[in-house]
Amino acid sequence: MDKLLLIDDEADVQYSFRRILDSAGVELHTASSGEEGLRLVPKLKPDLVLMDIMMPEMDGYQTIGHIREEPAYRRLPIIALTAKAMKGDREKCLEAGASDYLAKPVNTEQLLSALRMWLHR
Repeated sequence: MDKLLLIDDEADVQYSFRRILDSAGVELHTASSGEEGLRLVPKLKPDLVLMDIMMPEMDGYQTIGHIREEPAYRRLPIIALTAKAMKGDREKCLEAGASDYLAKPVNTEQLLSALRMWLHR
């Protein structure tokens, strides 16, 4: 069973992802801040991270940067999630170290397709 870590400060987003992913047969863990996510990555050793970009204190760009500093996590798939889908967001997320990018609200089929691609290449 694949282990995913969702780092997002919004409880309703965590709930929505849990509803979608429970039926997908993955083990979903959540963190409500970048700091909490950084503590959980080495503990959980997830197969993939779903990263909200717009978070208070430490945003997703900074959190991705800290994860990528660790050699063990340089190849960890990280899918960036942002609600402010603006021109250039995808490129900015990829430059920050994200593996992929999805705009919120996330389309269920797009999410599941991205997970299949990154978890079972």
